Amino acid sequence: MNLVNDLISLLGKEQVSTNETILLQHSKDESHHEPILPDVVVFPTCREDVQAIVKYANEQNIPVVPFGVGSSLEGHSIPIHKGISIDFQNMNSIAEVRPHDLIVKVQPGVTRLQLNQELKKHGLFFPVDPGADATIGGMAATNASGTTTVRYGVMRDQVLDLEVVLADGRIIHTGSLAKKSSSGYHLNGLFVGSEGTLGIFTEITLKLHGIPESITAARACFPDVTSCVEGAVSILTAGIPIARMELVDARSIAQVNGYSGTDYPVLPSLFLEFHGNESGNEEDAQFVKELLKEHGCSEFVFESDSNKRALLWKARHELSFAFRHSNPKLKAMGTDVCVPISTLPDIVDYTRARIDYYGLDGAILGHIGDGNFHTLVMYDPENAKELDQIDKLNEEIVKYAFQLGGTCTGEHGVGIGKMKYQQEEHGEALQLMVNIKQMLDPNNILNPGKLLPSAAVQVK
Repeated sequence: MNLVNDLISLLGKEQVSTNETILLQHSKDESHHEPILPDVVVFPTCREDVQAIVKYANEQNIPVVPFGVGSSLEGHSIPIHKGISIDFQNMNSIAEVRPHDLIVKVQPGVTRLQLNQELKKHGLFFPVDPGADATIGGMAATNASGTTTVRYGVMRDQVLDLEVVLADGRIIHTGSLAKKSSSGYHLNGLFVGSEGTLGIFTEITLKLHGIPESITAARACFPDVTSCVEGAVSILTAGIPIARMELVDARSIAQVNGYSGTDYPVLPSLFLEFHGNESGNEEDAQFVKELLKEHGCSEFVFESDSNKRALLWKARHELSFAFRHSNPKLKAMGTDVCVPISTLPDIVDYTRARIDYYGLDGAILGHIGDGNFHTLVMYDPENAKELDQIDKLNEEIVKYAFQLGGTCTGEHGVGIGKMKYQQEEHGEALQLMVNIKQMLDPNNILNPGKLLPSAAVQVK
């Protein structure tokens, strides 16, 4: 077997690369996990290309790893067993927009911003906003969510149908164009979030939403993080249709100001957004303002101007980069747990105490409206003590989330880093997941070493 020559004969020379720079690009993502070079990178242009690649890889027992733009945060696209990295940059077409059905069909390489730019002329938008301009394929693979989840839901809520290439080369569809169905097993729910371990997506059909008539943002400041969280819970329990509700602690605000040139008060804050009509948004915002006063809100500022509103969310989305760029020698470790909303004050207090206990520089932020929050902790990768501390911190936060009935990952996915928590979180259900994997991918070629513990599924 000559891997590169075989792939060239299948696809053509221009779609196969062993260039050192390209291999390096496909060896890593945005996580802190160590890069590993694939043996080769391929660039399919259609589902038939993907089918040919996967069938060949299955016959030869060669790992295949899907690659979007490399924005994942848990090592999903790192080819830890080398093999073939499948880059979807040439499968980036918007196949069909059906505005009257609020549906769009896209290839997996289409990015979120690319999609919304095209949808704008139809008065529609796709709501899932993880911050990065990720590919739709990658977002479906990790069940991405983000700042708008509190209103519109996660990626799994948006997917109507997937075209999937299975490990043996068969092509299946997991759904239909209907907005709901009671027919058969819910395969959409199985494949969305499977991180490329069950099949390779070649087309994704999504639900769309109308662009709101009016969008109003607000920023609310509090004396402490606990007051922020309690204020957020009160908004949710009051039934206000909030579209975004983000927690940003004082340490994060200070970093935002330095990086983005803003002058927000250095206090724990909620960043809020309301979608609807102008009068309705104004009423909701005024109600929220009065509600938050009961939780010590010291400043409530409307950001109705589109530029100021864009700056607010740009500052929030670029927070990770603001920390990473502050000191090139340091790296950032992010946690990602999700708990029942009523327990958020407890775990946020606990997390702040643990960060302080270790003497680390860390921020608390996140999509507080759905119980999902993150920490962003800076560390020196050359400092063995700090490496040990961030591992302990992450584990302590996950264990506490489990005690509260939560999960080890709300949106980043399992990838490499969260595999060690799967047995504790899922118990006997984990074996069922392993059985499904073995049935669909008996040779374990599809993104091996991710999501399921390595001891449960071995590479042949």
